[in-house]
Amino acid sequence: MNAIAIKHNGEIIDLQTASELGFEGEQILLDNSPDSLEVLRHSAAHLMAQAIKSLYPDAKFFVGPNVKEGFYYDFKTSSEIGEGDLKTIEKEMLSLAKKKYPIEKYEISMDEAKEKFKNDHLKLFVMQRIPSSTVSIYKQGDFEDLCRGPHLPNIGLIRYFKLTKIAGAYLGGDSKNEMLTRIYGIAFADKESLKAYLDQMAEAEKRDHRKLGAEMKMFTFREEVGAGFPIWLPAGGRLRARLESLLFKAHRKRGYEPVRGPEMLRSDLWKTSGHYQNYGENMYFTNIDEIEFGVKPMNCVGHIKIYEDELHSYRDLPIKYFEYGVVHRHEMTGALHGLFRVREFTQDDAHIFCRADQIEEQIIEVVDFVDKIMSTFEFNYKMMLSTRPQKAVGSDEVWEVSTQALKNAMDKNSLVYEIDEGGGAFYGPKIDIKITDAIGREWQCGTIQLDFNLPDRFKLEYNDESNDKIQPVMIHRAILGSFERFIGILTEHYAGEFPMFIAPTQVAIVPIASTHNDYAKELSDKLIDLGADSEIYSKNDSLNKRIRTAEKTRVPMLVVIGDEEVESRTVAIRDRRTREQYNLSESEFLSLIQTKINEVNF
Repeated sequence: MNAIAIKHNGEIIDLQTASELGFEGEQILLDNSPDSLEVLRHSAAHLMAQAIKSLYPDAKFFVGPNVKEGFYYDFKTSSEIGEGDLKTIEKEMLSLAKKKYPIEKYEISMDEAKEKFKNDHLKLFVMQRIPSSTVSIYKQGDFEDLCRGPHLPNIGLIRYFKLTKIAGAYLGGDSKNEMLTRIYGIAFADKESLKAYLDQMAEAEKRDHRKLGAEMKMFTFREEVGAGFPIWLPAGGRLRARLESLLFKAHRKRGYEPVRGPEMLRSDLWKTSGHYQNYGENMYFTNIDEIEFGVKPMNCVGHIKIYEDELHSYRDLPIKYFEYGVVHRHEMTGALHGLFRVREFTQDDAHIFCRADQIEEQIIEVVDFVDKIMSTFEFNYKMMLSTRPQKAVGSDEVWEVSTQALKNAMDKNSLVYEIDEGGGAFYGPKIDIKITDAIGREWQCGTIQLDFNLPDRFKLEYNDESNDKIQPVMIHRAILGSFERFIGILTEHYAGEFPMFIAPTQVAIVPIASTHNDYAKELSDKLIDLGADSEIYSKNDSLNKRIRTAEKTRVPMLVVIGDEEVESRTVAIRDRRTREQYNLSESEFLSLIQTKINEVNF
């Protein structure tokens, strides 16, 4: 198999550029490796743009990168394009691919480029972002576009692709700018991989937490409330409360103390922390008594103020605070997606203040905590060590020390991790927890962040053995990430079929007639005493309809009560998980439920 590109000093370079510059390097073949897919999908984006231009001649194009989900192109045309047009664009892409046009690169000066594209405001906008005095253009057949590359040698290599969705996108991601059309697609090196991906997406559609959340009456979104602000319905509220209760106990057993910080703090504090300068575009601000306040996007500053409330000795450390902290972040409207991306969410947040010699043991303890929770929910996971981003606070020396401390903790304990260059928080490096769900999708969840910068900015201290003032190390830690996102992931992971211990409702009780309602209420009260939730389906509907309604909520266990059950103090059980039907005495039933809901202990 011939190479499609090379890797030279860690950079992927197309064959034309490599030949012109005399570069040699590792050959990249056409397969499903990350490097190969990067080139393939970038070229597939250009093929899609060429097809769009062929079908809609007045189309003008902004950018068309490859992304984690495949590729996309932003463009503008006077024609109305909808989901139904994607098949037509795909057919045109296949027709063009058969012509095997070579993908050729040439360079011109910035002035020449501005003259060439003087009637194309989208291209002029792109060029405002290019600092170079020259630009590169890639051409295939009669289509060409500004691009850095790399690309395939020819478009005939693009055979296995699918256009997946169409959406709107603001020019440059700024809501003040005009709205463009964005089409997403996916491409692979072989037919089998494309089919596997499409099968996974079909399964994901069935599991969509937005659909299941509505069916199970867990949460809703209302336009009049505002985009990105979920409303939790009783079933979802019960699930959240159960998850919060399990985690509360787990935190207390590990020495964490519950705290709560204000949801707004004076902007001076956010300036001291660096959030104002480095994260301000994602925050909400308001004025009270002519003083500016910032609505918290994170809980760390509040916890710093709690640490400052009293003097600390080296004997007191580590000090661990945890909070189910409600935070607000200004997400772009186009980025909002069910519970996965919202503007208000609750973090299972914690901060550990410790001595430098305690870093390793604290990191390992948190990793063990992560492992316990993820294995309970049957998630596989991996850890990514994320290093200094381009926008950061603190000296190079502090970043080097903190990054090395994380590496040492992981290496000494033989923990496997990958490096995510530039993926750290602006105040420190971090370990990100990425989980894989039941159908093979990867999700970013928890994070462990090591921070020397905020303790320095707020002049935090403790007294050592000699009564000298020493600066503590701060570890930011969230395991679920946020309750909203994690519940969305859990819903899709289990396809709504939650295990008994976490289900929104453990038992549905269906009395056959109104004369059986009193016994149903007795059972419900006894279940509450055990810590289990139930719902009584006693509306004036037929028995079969009430059973069907209960089953739609995917409740793990359904109990039917009639004359015989009332008289003998028994229950007729339909177990949704095992697909079994059987009868138990009341005491056996309550004992069974207690065992099932208490079988998990983080």
